[in-house]
Amino acid sequence: MNFFELLKIEFMKVKRSKIIPLIFIAPILVVASGIANLSTYFTPEYSNAWSAMFIQSSLLYTYYLLPFSMIVVCVMVTGRETQNNGILKMLALPINRYVLSLAKFCVLIFYLLMEMVVFLVVFIIAGFIATNTMGITETLPLLYLIKWCTFLFLTMLPCMAVMWAITVLFEKPLLSVGLNLLLVIPGVLVANTPLWIVYPYCYSGYLVSCSLHDFTAASGNAVFSLIPFLPCAMLMFVVVLALAVTQFGKKEMR
Repeated sequence: MNFFELLKIEFMKVKRSKIIPLIFIAPILVVASGIANLSTYFTPEYSNAWSAMFIQSSLLYTYYLLPFSMIVVCVMVTGRETQNNGILKMLALPINRYVLSLAKFCVLIFYLLMEMVVFLVVFIIAGFIATNTMGITETLPLLYLIKWCTFLFLTMLPCMAVMWAITVLFEKPLLSVGLNLLLVIPGVLVANTPLWIVYPYCYSGYLVSCSLHDFTAASGNAVFSLIPFLPCAMLMFVVVLALAVTQFGKKEMR
């Protein structure tokens, strides 16, 4: 059984789960509240309204709500295997457990991508309502929004790898959820220290914080640097994902 066949099976397993409604909750809540609070300060002459709304909506979302929702998705995906000893049945088949783990991780990435798309669509709808209500005629910066949503997606990948590794290493859902939540909560504090670069849970939030700095600073000089962030993030992603893949199903195979 090859990778794509396993991937198809994994999507079939979660087809009837509650994951799809779940990924709508966080974007709708954060966008609606963020834009509603900010739009009260708008005037018809207000400039950069879309950028201001995006940063306002993204801060809370990237630091907390997006990681929280992805933690629940991780548990729901693994829960399909723990029910009725499903993992034992899968490993009894002539399949490679490493490939199976990668297929499950790809399902997680798909739902992360889907949530980012939902966030973008909900934000555009709410933004149109806010700008039209306040009489702002600023053009929708679609490429700007797509670019930043893509950056948020990419910076979440190392965090997703860590979440998946914790979910694999700690079999009990309560323990894996608790540990992941414990690591998410101090993200905004770590982002204000030099240790942010080795703390994947704050990567997306730190990126938004940097965009806020660029938006408000008079000089406009970017504070987010790809070096040494990119090599560190890529290395962490590969190492942690390799750990999750090699440890997946190891206990059941004994």
